[in-house]
Amino acid sequence: MSRGIYIIANDKVTEQAIALLNSIRLYDRDVPVVMIPYDETYQQVADILGDKFGVTVYEDLDFIKRLSQTLQEIFGGEFFARPNQFRKQACWFGPFDEFLYIDTDIVVFEKIIDNLNYLQEQDFICCDYQHRGGITNVFTPKVIEDEVFTPEELRSIFNGGFWAAKKGVISEQDLYDSFAECAAHPEYFDFSQKTSDQPIINYMILKRVKRRFNIVQRPEKAAGSWAGTNKFQPMEGYKLFDPDNNQPLQYLHWAGIRIQPGCSYWEIWEHYRYLNEAKPTFYQTKSEKKTFLNAVRDRFRKLKANL
Repeated sequence: MSRGIYIIANDKVTEQAIALLNSIRLYDRDVPVVMIPYDETYQQVADILGDKFGVTVYEDLDFIKRLSQTLQEIFGGEFFARPNQFRKQACWFGPFDEFLYIDTDIVVFEKIIDNLNYLQEQDFICCDYQHRGGITNVFTPKVIEDEVFTPEELRSIFNGGFWAAKKGVISEQDLYDSFAECAAHPEYFDFSQKTSDQPIINYMILKRVKRRFNIVQRPEKAAGSWAGTNKFQPMEGYKLFDPDNNQPLQYLHWAGIRIQPGCSYWEIWEHYRYLNEAKPTFYQTKSEKKTFLNAVRDRFRKLKANL
C-alpha cells in the first residue's frame, strides 16, 4: 500500500511551497510528495521543489485539465472566484492508495503522514475547528431549513486546506454527480468570502463518505491550527503550543491571511522558509511596490534636489 502527500501550486506560491516542503522534510525525509499544477505557470516551482525536495509533478496532466474543465462547466465558467482550486480533486485518482492533501500556506510540526494511521478505521479524515464557527464559509442556513443535513452531520464540516482519504472512496462519477446536485441548489452554499472548492467538497464528503473523522473530535481533542488565532504559545524548535487543549500544534495554516512581515506568526513561517539558508535583510511588501509613474516621479525629485 502506497502513502503520500499531494499539494497544488504554481510559480506564484513558490515561497510558500518552499516553506511547506522545508517543514515536511525536517520531520520526514522520505515521504513522496506529488504536486498538482494550479495552472500552466508551474515550471519554476516544479523545478525548485523537484531539485530540493524530490517532489514530482502529477503524471496525467491531461486528466487534471479535463476534470477541472468538466467540474467548472457543471456550474458555469464564471461562477467560482478561483475555479482552479478544483484541480486538487485529482488527488482521488493519483498514485497513492492513502493520501494527505496540504495547502501551500501551511507548515507542519511533526511527521505529518502518520496521521494516515486513522484511515485504518476511517475513509476520510481532517483536523481543524472549522465546525466551531458554525456553517459560515461552507453552507447557508438554507441547508438547515431544508433538512439537507442534520446538526450532527454539520459538526463534520472541515477546512479544505488539510484533509486525507483513501483512493477509490470517491469516483469520478461521484464528483460529477455531487457538482450537479450542488449546481441545482446554489442557495445552499456560502461563497461570500470567495471560497471556491470548500463548500462543494464539504457537501460531497458529508453526502457520500460515511466513515469520516475529525482528529480534533477525538476524546483527548487536539490543538488548533489557524494562524488567525493569537493564543498559541512558542515552543522550542519553532513549534507552537495550544494552551486551551494543552497540546502542541500539528500544523499551522495561514488561511485567509497574507503571509508577509508583521502577519500572525511571521517568525514561524520565516524560520521554515529559510531553513538552512540565510534570511533576507529586507522584505518588500506588496504595498511598497511602486508604479512606473511613481518611480519616475521619485527619480525626478532626487535629481531636482541635487541641482
